[in-house]
Amino acid sequence: MQFASAIDVRLSLLALEQLRRFTDDTGGDCGYVAAGYLWLAASDDELNALREALNVQRANGVDNAREVDLDEIAAINPAVVIDNIVGGTYCPTDGFIRPLQMLDGYRRAAERLGARFLYDAEVMGFEKDRSGSITSVRTMRDTFSTAVVVNAAGAWAASVARLAGAELPVVPLRRQVAVTQPTNILNALIPMTIYASDGFHYRVRDGRVLLLLATPGAPDPFDVSIDDDWIDLVADVAYRRIPSITGTAIDRAACWAGLYEQSPDGHAIVGAAPKIKNLYYANGSSGHGVMHSPALGSLISELVIDGTTSLDISALHPDRFGKPSEGVDELL
Repeated sequence: MQFASAIDVRLSLLALEQLRRFTDDTGGDCGYVAAGYLWLAASDDELNALREALNVQRANGVDNAREVDLDEIAAINPAVVIDNIVGGTYCPTDGFIRPLQMLDGYRRAAERLGARFLYDAEVMGFEKDRSGSITSVRTMRDTFSTAVVVNAAGAWAASVARLAGAELPVVPLRRQVAVTQPTNILNALIPMTIYASDGFHYRVRDGRVLLLLATPGAPDPFDVSIDDDWIDLVADVAYRRIPSITGTAIDRAACWAGLYEQSPDGHAIVGAAPKIKNLYYANGSSGHGVMHSPALGSLISELVIDGTTSLDISALHPDRFGKPSEGVDELL
């Protein structure tokens, strides 16, 4: 919930509501655990920024996020070295989910309702009628007639949009995760702990500590290889800030990288594509995609079926960047 923009806070609230009823809706288990998120400030400026974000959260319906002092921080996460910390914020209902379990739950529920999934079938193009509406999707395996197309292609969203004759300012952004060897030094339910200064954050999952820090770029934007120098850097930061894990080595074979789908302003691009009336975008979440996916899916569904949404998503409209190429240039 601890975003600094109204639309992201509202998307989080809607997503949390749906995650809480995930089992009833799908029969699956999304793995939601309310371990909390703990934001840490190392300066008064950083703390003031967290306070401003807290005001946005409260104004948009979050009633349990709060500012925390050093004693509270030490109680919430005893692993934190508070010598260089001046304060922070905390929301106890922030937490963890299991993305693949979410995917499986939604897939199985969709199949029960008649949906069919086609795998290993790259989209090769679209066919349109004279009005410019898409009439079919051509894949490497077959062509499918359709009344509506939703582009939810993640880091590859711009490529899919171009096949439809549209421009979408979404580019891939590599993110890496360092993983320690198995350890029980940290409590499995400590909150996600995030440093406002540089975004370093960590949590425990499946008996290991996950460590994250901003990732250097790569010559190939779709490169998901692991940068060994980055692993050394994040380990150095981690051992200084979490000295209790200093004796726990990084398991380099377990580290991984993936791709954010980055938009120019860091917000999702959601809505009907300009000039193509039956093409819809659910793209560009910029790292918020999994947590907001239940909300984005339902909003796109409302938009397609009703032409309107229960939540005002005008701030996410696809035409907000002006000329699409300008947004792409900013990102590259």
